[in-house]
Amino acid sequence: MLAAALLLLGYLAGSIPFGVLLTRWFRGVDVRQSGSGNIGATNVTRVAGKKLGAVVLLLDALKGALAVVLALWLLPERPLMHAAVGLAAFLGHVYPIWLKLQGGKGVATALGVLAVLVPLAALSGALVFAGLVAAWRVSSVGSLAGGVTAVVTAALTARAPEYAWLSALLFAFILWTHRGNIQRLLRHTERRF
Repeated sequence: MLAAALLLLGYLAGSIPFGVLLTRWFRGVDVRQSGSGNIGATNVTRVAGKKLGAVVLLLDALKGALAVVLALWLLPERPLMHAAVGLAAFLGHVYPIWLKLQGGKGVATALGVLAVLVPLAALSGALVFAGLVAAWRVSSVGSLAGGVTAVVTAALTARAPEYAWLSALLFAFILWTHRGNIQRLLRHTERRF
């Protein structure tokens, strides 16, 4: 019963659409109708500025992190459950019930989940992301390269194999959510900041 409640809570936490809520409250716009139409921090930055984009990034990461922290606290010896709750939070962000299953790409929420379960993977992925975005000003390049880095680091440093498998599964989903970006990268038409 507790496991099911944690999975549901993880999904519901992940499904909170901070990008939509904050751009509506502070800028009076629907981020889904502007820029790329995505609800995540990158598009919020384009539509509403760097400060609001940073807040959305932080909140999207926190909703993943807090769901996993709760699972760790309530079920400390169940790494598979920790990974499952992290995945539920990620899927909540990508497929939120409140937005007819049309959510974001999940990078920030995955970062929050990994920050709790595999901190070195989250840190290395975030550093690669930041470096590449600063150099190339293309968020998708940073996200994809950061994801690869996180998967490799998790494989080498995760305290439980379930956490390493989770990082690989999250990256597989991130590849899926970035399929349009990948096509644009191959055509050299991807948006820059």
